[in-house]
Amino acid sequence: MSWAMADRFALHFVPDGYAVDGPRLLGRQAAGAGLMRAIAEAADVQAIGCFAAGGAHAQECERMLRSHGCRAEVVHIAQGRPQDIAPFGTLYQPAPALDRLAWRRLGVGERSYSLCGVTHTTASHAVMTAIAGLLVAPLRSWDALVCTSRVVRDSVREVLERQADYLRARLGAQRFELPQLPLIPLGVHCRDFAPDEERRADVRRRLGIGADDVAFLFLGRLSFHAKAHPQQMFAALERAALAQTATGRRQVHLVLCGWFANEGIERAFREGAAALCPSVRLTVLDGRVPEQQRDAWAAADVFTALADNVQETFGLAPIEAMAAGLPCVVSDWNGYRDTVRDGVDGYRIPTLMPGAGAGLDLAQRYDDGVDSYDMYCGHTSQAVALDGALLEQAYARLIADANLRRELGANARLRAQREFDWGVVLARYRMLWSELDERRRADAVLAPPLPALVPDRLDPFALFATYPSMQITPLSLVELANDASLALVRQYRELALNRFTVASLPTLEEFGQIFGSIGSRPMQVDELLDALGPCDRPALLRGLAWLAKMDLLRIRAAGAENEESL
Repeated sequence: MSWAMADRFALHFVPDGYAVDGPRLLGRQAAGAGLMRAIAEAADVQAIGCFAAGGAHAQECERMLRSHGCRAEVVHIAQGRPQDIAPFGTLYQPAPALDRLAWRRLGVGERSYSLCGVTHTTASHAVMTAIAGLLVAPLRSWDALVCTSRVVRDSVREVLERQADYLRARLGAQRFELPQLPLIPLGVHCRDFAPDEERRADVRRRLGIGADDVAFLFLGRLSFHAKAHPQQMFAALERAALAQTATGRRQVHLVLCGWFANEGIERAFREGAAALCPSVRLTVLDGRVPEQQRDAWAAADVFTALADNVQETFGLAPIEAMAAGLPCVVSDWNGYRDTVRDGVDGYRIPTLMPGAGAGLDLAQRYDDGVDSYDMYCGHTSQAVALDGALLEQAYARLIADANLRRELGANARLRAQREFDWGVVLARYRMLWSELDERRRADAVLAPPLPALVPDRLDPFALFATYPSMQITPLSLVELANDASLALVRQYRELALNRFTVASLPTLEEFGQIFGSIGSRPMQVDELLDALGPCDRPALLRGLAWLAKMDLLRIRAAGAENEESL
């Protein structure tokens, strides 16, 4: 084999990491498929190694590469022969778990090749355990775990630092060596999303969207507990739609394009939309069907995604929307903060959640098997709220101003082409892999860097502390909304969107005590907790955030009496 290092790639091929044609389409699979396609389309790639469990997987890897027009030589590498990876320089793993691959490499020499993984969700305990294991696995400075956003890198670092503390205390470990943690976003193939005016006219006619109507699009997995809770989106769209009645009302549409895990979740979405945004016309498309997904992009005027879930780390859909030339209204949460520029490509709506101390019991319930991973994410997300007033303002602005929609959409498309096209992102990967090659040749070997706290079972509100715009602290000020009432609390708790979360929130009686203690005046959180007496403090802190999520409570930072609140 005589290829130059820059002319070849090696992929650890696990079908689930790259397949996008199954019944459950996930973001990590779309990302894996996108990178594979970018590699296949790169004209200067001479050889691609496929490190796979068996011949069938290797053949599937080659089939997928060829389907994207790959002309490079495809080399099948058996998992029993990791030494055959060496000529390729770096093995790419479409997941963060590098430990077993590092142990496998140890038998053929640590400097034989580099390993490169990538973060997707870091919220599952299995992934946290894999990240914590990086400190004891034989990984070196010539390996890398790509972090797709700044906030996910913060979470990775939090686990690693807690694990290092534990190893230091338990074993007296003093020297630690980590893989590189470079920041490289996911990408999209921008040309796939180029606006098509002819298709737009046809799709809008078929969907009953008038020329002057405004269509908002949410595209992605339709899950209120494991993706994005839609209540504030529904409610803010309704308020924004009704607010512009006096200026010549346009029909507002909401297109949900994705897939529901089951009929119960679909019923919950439809029930929530009917109750919270009856003036908005709802259309549901199957996002697993390519034609319906293309219809959704063509029909839309505005993209909105209000992720409030710790399993999210980057979010492909917003950059797909940017590539489609759509202004984006997103939550100021996770990797959205690295993609959508507030006021330039759209609007990022501030978010809020409790600080550390409000969720260790949730991590323990998940660890004990009381809650599934989805329920862990769901209970956590119920304590994440957006600024409902600012969300309504953003929606109203974009409904009223077609020129603003065009301006922000044009900015978004240009940014997607310059920063997030897979051609640009792949170039960053190739530069990283060249740097790892150089480190592997030149770096001295430095050995790796222990506490009572379990490092990979952290309180989610500590682990994901940098996700929200602000946190609820003892000095935060809380004030009831004008229309707040226990009747509304009871009504919202009974919505299928929220019913599942009763176990992690205060009881109706405790909500009544909160209302009675706050009364008609703003008060500090620590003052409120003192007034409530002996109580389940974590549940009450989550309850305050949940009330804000329901737009029944306003919360602002201490000393910010005149500022916007959540």
